[in-house]
Amino acid sequence: MSISIPRGTQDILPGEVEKWQLIEAKARELCEKYQYQEIRTPIFEHTDLFSRGVGDSTDIVQKEMYTFEDRGKRSLTLRPEGTAAVVRSFVEKKMFGLANQPVKLYYMGPMFRYERPQAGRFRQFVQFGVEALGSNDPAIDAEVISLAMNLYKEMGLQKLKLIINSLGDKESRTAHREALVNHFKPRIGEFCHDCQNRLEKNPLRILDCKQDRDHELMKTAPSILDYLNDFSKAYFEKLQQYLTQLDIPFEVDSNLVRGLDYYNHTAFEIMSNAEGFGAITTLCGGGRYNGLAEEIGGPETPGIGFALSIERFIAALNAEGIDLEINQGIDVFVASLGEEAKDYTVGLLQQLRMAGFSAERDYLDRKIKAQFKAADRLKAKYVAILGDDELKNNKINVKNMATGEQVEIDLNTFIKQFQEFQA
Repeated sequence: MSISIPRGTQDILPGEVEKWQLIEAKARELCEKYQYQEIRTPIFEHTDLFSRGVGDSTDIVQKEMYTFEDRGKRSLTLRPEGTAAVVRSFVEKKMFGLANQPVKLYYMGPMFRYERPQAGRFRQFVQFGVEALGSNDPAIDAEVISLAMNLYKEMGLQKLKLIINSLGDKESRTAHREALVNHFKPRIGEFCHDCQNRLEKNPLRILDCKQDRDHELMKTAPSILDYLNDFSKAYFEKLQQYLTQLDIPFEVDSNLVRGLDYYNHTAFEIMSNAEGFGAITTLCGGGRYNGLAEEIGGPETPGIGFALSIERFIAALNAEGIDLEINQGIDVFVASLGEEAKDYTVGLLQQLRMAGFSAERDYLDRKIKAQFKAADRLKAKYVAILGDDELKNNKINVKNMATGEQVEIDLNTFIKQFQEFQA
């Protein structure tokens, strides 16, 4: 019986995984420049963390979580997103007491959501995200957005659009919530079942509905920007000032609400405008979540962050025709002729690798012509050829595959001379 891969997952094979490694390396490099440190949290957490932190009214909690009961009858959930787990760790490990504030963290790893698989969306997917905890300064909101935009740009993406909005503070959201309820309630029966449930629990989430997005009431819904109090207005204006100062173009969209309950003040998404990218254009989303730490038992702690999908990152690169430079080849392929020479190359290969070179040899007893073809496939810069006769004379031939030049070297000094070739 053959066993196939589960629906909504993927194998990332050699030739493709190198693209992931390049993106991950660039993300780590940028985080070091911005002074964000890596945090690694468990792949599963107590279910309460997500129901309390992410929100009972969200699609994630209601429909998409992989939840199971362990042998101790505890309800556990494979993490559907990264922020709640990072904030849980921040609270539990008392990072709010560290001398350096705000605490700036990043994570990279698999997340799990049960949803209909489609282009660029999987049930197991990999997210890179950052979280900055402990500051109410809109400058750090701008910094977080800057980090995300720079990551995309440094990997070559150009067709990007940044959308921002303010969800306001608690006072602003309360006033807006009342206006939304009054707006939708008379005709809520025309909306989907999810929106009908959201009316009382979280009416702001109605604006995020994909099924009813073309309903006429969506177009005339009260804008949160009309309900911002003076503090929230000033905060949002300051963010826009900083983004302009950083030369980051943006558009304000008052209907941008994000899909999680914990957001307030700043909300943002980065979209791909590349032709053929697909109907779902969002690459990255994030925002401010003051109050999340208190919700899961910690002290009052402001926070801001984002998360992006590596899968969608690669899809955007493909849509723009950006071919990441991978598989630069190996330094040397060791070819052998004869049984004694073949045995000798086992140790020689080890010496090359310990000296810092990428090296390979034949393991299939192929003829010398086939070994050279293997070296070509591996894009070897040099081929070192050792036969039984050369071994007796303590010599080895080295061929430069780019120029065709071949020289004979003393086997005892081969590693040292090969290092000089590469210098």
